[in-house]
Amino acid sequence: MSAFAEFVPPPECPVFEPSWEDFSDPLGFINKIRPIAEKTGICKIRPPQDWQPPFACDVRNFRFTPRVQRLNELEALTRIKLNFLDQIAKFWELQGSKIRFPHVERKLLDLYQLSKIVSSEGGFETVCKEKLWSKVASRMGYPPGKGTGSLLRSHYERILYPYELFQTGATLTVSGAECCLTAFYIIIGRKTTANGLQRLYDEGNDGDEVDEGVGEEAIDLYLCLVCGRGDEEDRLLLCDGCDDSYHTFCLVPPLQDVPKGDWRCPKCVAEECSKPREAFGFEQAVREYSLQSFGEMADHFKSDYFNMPVHMVPTELVEKEFWRLVSSIEEDVIVEYGADISSKDVGSGFPVRDGKRRLMGDEEDYANSGWNLNNMPVLEQSVLTHINVDISGMKVPWLYVGMCFSSFCWHIEDHWSYSINFLHWGEPKTWYGVPASAAEKLEAVMKKLAPELFDSQPDLLHQLVTIMNPNVLMEHGVPVYRTNQCAGEFVVTFPRAYHSGFNQGYNFAEAVNFCTADWLPMGRQCVAHYRRLHRYCVFSHEELLCKMAADPESLDVELAAAVFKEMQEMMDEETKLRQAVQEMGVLSSELEVFELVPDDERQCYKCKTTCFLSALTCSCSPDRLVCLHHAKDLCDCPLGDKCLRYRYDLEEFPSMLYGVKTRAQSYDTWAKRVTEALAADQKNKKDLIELKVLLEDAEDRKYPENALFRRLREMVKEAETCSSVAQLLLSRKQSRLRSESNRNRTKLTVDELKAFVEQLYRLPCIISQARQVKELLENVEDFHERAQVALSDEMPDSSKLQALLDLGSGLDVELPELPRLKQELQQARWLDEVRATLAEPHRVTLELMKRLIDSGVGLAPHHAVEKAMAELQEILTVSERWEDKARACLQARPRHSMATLESIVLEARNIPAYLPNILALREALQKAKEWTSKVEAIQNGSSYAYLDQLESLLARGRSIPVRLDPLAQVESQVAAARAWRERTARTFLKKNSTYTLLQVLSPRVDIGVYGNSKSKRKRVKELMEKERGGFDPDTLSDLEENHEEVRDPSTVVAAFKAKEQKEVESIHSLRAANLAKMAMADRIEEVKFCLCRKTASGFMLQCELCKDWFHGACVPLNSKDSKFLCPLCQRSRRPRLETILSLLVSLQKLPVRLPEGEALQCLTERAMSWQPLKIKLKDSEKKRKRKLERAEHHHMLMAAAAASGTSAMGDIRPPKSKDLKRVGLELGLGGKPKKKKLKINLEKNREMKQLAKRLAKEEKERKRKEKAAAKAEAIREGMEKRKEKKILDIPSKYDWSGAEDSNDENAVCAAKNCQRPCKDKVDWVQCDGGCDEWFHQVCVGVSCEMAENEDYICMDCSRKAFRSRKTCCLHPGPQFSSNKAL
Repeated sequence: MSAFAEFVPPPECPVFEPSWEDFSDPLGFINKIRPIAEKTGICKIRPPQDWQPPFACDVRNFRFTPRVQRLNELEALTRIKLNFLDQIAKFWELQGSKIRFPHVERKLLDLYQLSKIVSSEGGFETVCKEKLWSKVASRMGYPPGKGTGSLLRSHYERILYPYELFQTGATLTVSGAECCLTAFYIIIGRKTTANGLQRLYDEGNDGDEVDEGVGEEAIDLYLCLVCGRGDEEDRLLLCDGCDDSYHTFCLVPPLQDVPKGDWRCPKCVAEECSKPREAFGFEQAVREYSLQSFGEMADHFKSDYFNMPVHMVPTELVEKEFWRLVSSIEEDVIVEYGADISSKDVGSGFPVRDGKRRLMGDEEDYANSGWNLNNMPVLEQSVLTHINVDISGMKVPWLYVGMCFSSFCWHIEDHWSYSINFLHWGEPKTWYGVPASAAEKLEAVMKKLAPELFDSQPDLLHQLVTIMNPNVLMEHGVPVYRTNQCAGEFVVTFPRAYHSGFNQGYNFAEAVNFCTADWLPMGRQCVAHYRRLHRYCVFSHEELLCKMAADPESLDVELAAAVFKEMQEMMDEETKLRQAVQEMGVLSSELEVFELVPDDERQCYKCKTTCFLSALTCSCSPDRLVCLHHAKDLCDCPLGDKCLRYRYDLEEFPSMLYGVKTRAQSYDTWAKRVTEALAADQKNKKDLIELKVLLEDAEDRKYPENALFRRLREMVKEAETCSSVAQLLLSRKQSRLRSESNRNRTKLTVDELKAFVEQLYRLPCIISQARQVKELLENVEDFHERAQVALSDEMPDSSKLQALLDLGSGLDVELPELPRLKQELQQARWLDEVRATLAEPHRVTLELMKRLIDSGVGLAPHHAVEKAMAELQEILTVSERWEDKARACLQARPRHSMATLESIVLEARNIPAYLPNILALREALQKAKEWTSKVEAIQNGSSYAYLDQLESLLARGRSIPVRLDPLAQVESQVAAARAWRERTARTFLKKNSTYTLLQVLSPRVDIGVYGNSKSKRKRVKELMEKERGGFDPDTLSDLEENHEEVRDPSTVVAAFKAKEQKEVESIHSLRAANLAKMAMADRIEEVKFCLCRKTASGFMLQCELCKDWFHGACVPLNSKDSKFLCPLCQRSRRPRLETILSLLVSLQKLPVRLPEGEALQCLTERAMSWQPLKIKLKDSEKKRKRKLERAEHHHMLMAAAAASGTSAMGDIRPPKSKDLKRVGLELGLGGKPKKKKLKINLEKNREMKQLAKRLAKEEKERKRKEKAAAKAEAIREGMEKRKEKKILDIPSKYDWSGAEDSNDENAVCAAKNCQRPCKDKVDWVQCDGGCDEWFHQVCVGVSCEMAENEDYICMDCSRKAFRSRKTCCLHPGPQFSSNKAL
């Protein structure tokens, strides 16, 4: 079979499922199935479903060390290939070359197959000469026409041909000065040279360190073994194994260069390659496992290998993959197998009585069960019970813990015994078996296909280390069968049946051997087979037979017969052997009690057989003995010096045979008594108890289950069954008192009762209930006569029929009259039911009429039944016709008018039946009338209806199966209103907004409420409940169905106004509360901000509306908006007023009221009311700018006068206090202005000049710093963008007390070189030059006193003022006029 062919599963072995009776006798059942099962070698037994023994191993303390299995070393053919490749690799490695196996057609070249095919074609030279390389390539499975033959020749010539020549034993020979090379020798990639020679040569070139004479003498010590010369030392190679030397040019082919690395000569290579290989066997793993750790490893391996959960891997896939792996040279898969673990050391998986722990519950039953593998070898019918020694693996079970691919190789059991394996739990175990009849053929096939393995290990099949693909065996005529053993199942192997297999995954199994009487001949043949193989025996077969013969009463009759037969043959053979020894000249003999001698001291020196009946010893070597089969192989001493040691004298054998024979013949007496009892006539019948005694006697003495035994058992069983049936028939209980099991029990017919009475009187024993059963038969015959009279009446009497039925049921016999009596009773009851039904028409439904008709159809023919059936059928036909007509009207498309449906309802009124479709049609008409009246009432009303009211009417109208003319108009109105609402929602609502359109358009009721949407809704609801009587926008359209009045629009507007006012008040309160937080500087860590209601940290943003601060990470930022609004304040988009007006125009065209529309109208009116205020603010801003320009002009004049220093300064008068006050108010300056005069003198003038110079220097320095800080400016670019939104980058422990007092919300210092002061250093000042920016007093060099008493104008505002007037005057110093400090 090709190594790459897909595995074909062999046929299945038989599977047996014993009954509880069969299962009670394990060895008896196995003996019963043996004729079938031994034809396949193995079989599977499924116990009864309820037989589930508990797992008794101590899982926590269970420890074991598994075996390591390399899968591709298990298969015989694969192991041969691997051994061949190892030899090739070793051959080249000894010559310093690490061979790399070539690939052909993308597959690893099978060098072993190539070698075998070339050899079969005549060898390398023949194949080359006859040009057979294409044929070789074809035989190896390569496609023709690709030059594969030439490639194979190249690889063969380079790798295999030198090795094959080396294998022939050719060596190098030297003849004078000529070189005669008889071996073709190739060296590739040498790694080493003659190190010593090369070293001397190199040192000689150094000149001073080594004398030339010494160098020449050293070189002369090394001569080429081919040419005999020592010249050209640079080309002389030294073997690293034996120090022989060769010229590179004397080798064939010659070497061009001196090889590098180790190099061996041909002689050393031959010596290394001829060393025998070690016998193959499994290594023990390094790690010790527990059951849990091994299971985790096994499951992990299988799930990783198949890339799926372990329980989902099909068994067929695992089987094919296993045989692919064991046949693969390239794939090296290693698994571990916990095999041959003695249960004596770690405990059995079955409950046992070992005194270590107390058995609980049903463990007692399983501990005593014959299927418990601890009990099966020592059952009474088992031969092994007569061996007193606990033989591990045979009498003491072994445990097996398997994983996926772990396997057990082809083998037969010791002494060719039976074996039984039970899988306690886990994944299946796959078995392969070969029957005993094909055992020798399997051995011959394996020796033929793998002769190399058997040459090195003749007893290879006894080592359990070799498997061979079942398909290969089947191709060579070996019958192979398979099975999958699942958890809770047994697998039995029969004597000399080869078997192997592997585990599908993690599992736990237990196995043991046992032997029955039929095994004895096989056991004797096995000992002879072991003698030929010189294999040790596990126990002495002769000793076992003699021990059983010594106690014949303990033997089963069949076993006694088998022992008697085996003893005769054994004694005949022993007599012949002793006579042969005596004829050889051995005269001395001595009694030896061999059972007292240890087994290893009484083994034959030649064949290793354990001696028992006799042995031959010699005085020259007292410790050595041989069996009589190898008497000539003991020693060369004279025969007179040798002594025959025997266990029994020949005269003792007849007495031993007599005891066994007597035990076997005791069966005859018993058989005679049974025969007489079974053949007795009616007068001489024995009682049932006597037959039971005979049966129990046979079972106790273990008599063979022959025909007589089985007939007695059947008669006893039949008599017991008849007695039980008779007792059951004689029971006088009424049927109403009988259990369900009795009611469902099959009854005897009259004929069966008659036959049963006859059977009772035909039994070979006496049954006490026979007379009473005969009386029951007489009662049944009397009932039959009375029933015939009742059935012949023209008008059957129901009471009479019922009485007969009760009587017949009490007889517990199947009476033929009972069905006819029941039939007539059913007819009468059906007619009564029909008359009662037609008397009440409202109860006559279609289903009831059909049921009556169906039940009437099943009745026997009767004229009254037929008449009632005709009447029912007529009513049913009419009713169904009108029902179908009504159903068609209800499902009609287009729907019918109300007039059409009313006519149908009137016509169907006289039908005497309950018609649900007619009633539904009538109900639909009533609903249609009510719906039409409601629509008319709404359309004729003074106000439009709300959308919800129309939607409710629309939903009800669509569900009415009647044509409604106003329905289309209502649908169009609802669709238009919905379209307007969707358009408005798209205009206002944000994407994924949690608010409804009505909530967005209505005044806020959740001001100051934080948290998630669920908690917010709950708190808003609580707020609204506190303000009952207020406006709730969600209830604008909540109108009751019978409520005709619609809410007045003025009431809605008034409610909106009230809520708007409350919203404004709530916002003011919230702003005040949020601004008050800034004053809690000493407890700033306790103040909660933002949506998350946590303390301040990182970047913070202040909402323009509610004045609360928010974390930059908690709220979205929109760089397009100049002012920041928190998500709570900005709940929707803010469309342009023109868009809203367009929506209102569309709203006015709708004949429907929407709560959202009314909310939008109120919102628009509210927005329009802000327009005049906006215009007023713009005018005020313009006036403020004009006043600012006027104040700046006055300031410039004052500065010019101070610069000139003239007396005209005194002519300039400061403005009046009223003017200053007016200008301050118009500029929007806070606080009450103080009346102060502006004093300018010479000293002040000098100070202003100095200030101007200093400012000029600062300006120059500032420009330099701006260039140096360009990189820092880029980093702070994000912060500058947030400045307009009032972004605060405030540490969590900042003091905000100064910022909270400001009337302006911007708490970010506008100074470019802000020093970021903290706590008590945070004092603020606002620019009065027009930019209104705030500055830390520390950052702009202003003291608290200056900020209190003078106006401050920042540097940017001062420059702008000077540029606009194109003046070159010095920049004035800081100016303050009012209290702007925070």
